[in-house]
Amino acid sequence: MLYRKIYKEIESFYANNKKEALLLTGARQVGKSFVIREFGKKHFESFVEINFLENTDAATVFLGAQDAQDILLRLSVLANKPMPKGKTLIFLDEVQCVPDVLTVIKFLVEEGGYRYALNGSLLGVELRNIRSMPVGFLTVKEMYPLDLEEFFVACGVQSRVFDALADSFNQLMPVDSVVHQKLMQLFRLYMIVGGMPAAVQTYIDTNNMRDVLAVQKSILQMYRADISQYDIDNKLYIEDIFDLIPSELNAQNKRFILKKLNENLKFNRYEDSFIWLREAGVALPVYNVEAPTAPLELAKQRNLFKLFSNDVGLLASQYADGIQLRILNGDDDINFGAIYENVVAQEFKSHGFKLYYFNSKKQGEVDFVFSIDGDVVPVEVKSGKTYARHNALKNVMESDIYNIKRAYVLCNNNLRVNGNVVYLPIYMAMFIKKSVMPNLTYKVDLEGL
Repeated sequence: MLYRKIYKEIESFYANNKKEALLLTGARQVGKSFVIREFGKKHFESFVEINFLENTDAATVFLGAQDAQDILLRLSVLANKPMPKGKTLIFLDEVQCVPDVLTVIKFLVEEGGYRYALNGSLLGVELRNIRSMPVGFLTVKEMYPLDLEEFFVACGVQSRVFDALADSFNQLMPVDSVVHQKLMQLFRLYMIVGGMPAAVQTYIDTNNMRDVLAVQKSILQMYRADISQYDIDNKLYIEDIFDLIPSELNAQNKRFILKKLNENLKFNRYEDSFIWLREAGVALPVYNVEAPTAPLELAKQRNLFKLFSNDVGLLASQYADGIQLRILNGDDDINFGAIYENVVAQEFKSHGFKLYYFNSKKQGEVDFVFSIDGDVVPVEVKSGKTYARHNALKNVMESDIYNIKRAYVLCNNNLRVNGNVVYLPIYMAMFIKKSVMPNLTYKVDLEGL
């Protein structure tokens, strides 16, 4: 079983939330069903799985049901196995096929005899068809492709190496040179294989890039099939946008140019298509902000953005044949910029950051900006040897208006510090995370009122 961080989150959820169901969302093929299945079989005496996509009869289980007991009776017939109370996890898979399921889950949870896990892809799209969300009865967690740390673990990197890397990051000290070189090789491998579990497992089992590419092509075909199935009216626009992601990222400014679709295109007409790709989890928009100042959300420009793939391996598979070997060899003739930035975008997204970049005619473009502890932190991603040259970042750092306290440059070289700019090896993006909010107890003294 591939190591997935969310597994511990699922264990913690079921240990501490006795009266809630868990809904796991995310793009197709990121491993949602597998991780719930493995957890359920390990932690419950009985594990019942009902797939609404594969079993069309199951979709009618809620129709005309009088109460929770009626539904449970029908579920037991579908399960055709013992369902002891207090010892059974009922897994409802592909719930986007049944719009009423999230409404019904409230009554099942209130009944209290069983625990529930739900999984769905394209739920961001499908939620518009769901009448109500059972507030207080359902916790939603989003799952992503394997991030850098998970991929490194899959490739055999030991925990002591991660401990040493964390120490280097926290103390701002260089990584051991031998370790650094090995991890850079793994990073280049990650750019090709990506984080889709099927692709990663295929690589682990075979070390054959042709087999990995075949898996990736199959996933892309599945995404295109989803587009045609779930948005019939706009599928042509969505398909065009989806297919343009690699070429747009390879352009000089990487910003998505609508004229590539239609010379007379207006953003408002096609905004729903971009939203569809985002909500389906297959694309990651990074929005421009007018100024790198907090709160970034208020400075967001919704019609100016870069559009990244949800998985760097899928992105690499869409480029010309032979790029995989050239990436592994570190070919200087390739423009790695788009692929490096895609890794960083999906890494930051998996860490819970909202994705922004800054661009102005006067100061230039900074690849990413995000907020930690209320401070805006700019990040430059450099794939070449001239990583120390970053005029836009320099302009932003020197501005008295923005008051930027620190910045990161992610590059191929080892860790070093120059003033308030920290140069990190690209794989150390795994350590740039949001601060964990401490427990905070506050009570107003009303004595005397």
